[in-house]
Amino acid sequence: MRYNIAVIPGDGIGPEVVGQAQSVLDSVGWKFGHSFGFHPALMGGCAIDATGVPLPDETVELCKGSDAVLLGAVGGPQWEALPGHLRPEAGLLAIRAELGLYANLRPAILHPALIGACPLRPELVDGGFDLVFVRELTGGIYFGKRGRQGDTAFDTETYSVYEIERVGRVAFELALKRGNRLCSVDKANVLETSRLWREVMHSLRAEYPGVDYSDMLADNAAMQLIRGPRRFDVIVTSNMFGDILSDEAGMLTGSIGMLASASIGGGTLGLYEPVHGSAPDIAGKDKANPIAAILSAAMLLRVSLGLEKEARAVETAVTSALDAGYRTADIWSEGCKLVGTREMGSVIVENMI
Repeated sequence: MRYNIAVIPGDGIGPEVVGQAQSVLDSVGWKFGHSFGFHPALMGGCAIDATGVPLPDETVELCKGSDAVLLGAVGGPQWEALPGHLRPEAGLLAIRAELGLYANLRPAILHPALIGACPLRPELVDGGFDLVFVRELTGGIYFGKRGRQGDTAFDTETYSVYEIERVGRVAFELALKRGNRLCSVDKANVLETSRLWREVMHSLRAEYPGVDYSDMLADNAAMQLIRGPRRFDVIVTSNMFGDILSDEAGMLTGSIGMLASASIGGGTLGLYEPVHGSAPDIAGKDKANPIAAILSAAMLLRVSLGLEKEARAVETAVTSALDAGYRTADIWSEGCKLVGTREMGSVIVENMI
């Protein structure tokens, strides 16, 4: 079977980590009899330099005609002075909207081999943990009306029943495939949008009696993630809360360089990217951790292409590399083998074969 993948390397370390993810996908193809066609596209700062805009129309069309999209990272200090709508990050917001990707899946997994890299006491994370955020992606305060009036600035959060319901269903369905536990995070004690959020989640709850459902306020959720992340399985929340809390959980995995993500909508097309940024300070130095990009490729295999066995093979290869003591600088500890971006990718590919 041949699959067409739109590849957006992006800026900074993006091309380096995406290159390793492509190598892993090639090894999947060799092992399981698939073929992957990689089609490069521009987005972010490099697109601004080449075309004057962060998301060219050609990139949107290519992505829409592909089976999935693999993205590196966008942004960098050289573009920070541009107006907001012309900054690299505007391209990321726009591609999600253009492709109708309203739910962001962000796993946070602490591998047992990396417990020493977790900032929490070992007894709090003994055996590791495996949780996932379902973050609403195209609504909320990031997309609401905003502006300035004199010396006052404002940003508006708006949610509809439809927007909450569709991301809620993604979360409930995911919970059914995992541990049958779902926690919805909001600020229903003070925010009207959160009160609506909770009402809609409770109405969905009746449709999923097999899911152990709970509500939690966002500030309490931030504390509980530190007290004991293993209490969570699937967490569903709004755009801004999901952005903040998933980064917090990500640091508990040892490094943001371990965090994959998938942005999905109503069909099979999805956008897969590491959570980390473009890290221009280490770009081109063979120091970046490619694991987040590689695990994003595993999510691509599972979610968009329906290749569960292949996705598990990639994840197992990553675990084997970590168990064997291979570490990039962000997760290195005494007694481990320090490797660069390319060698870590090569080790994972070798574990695939």
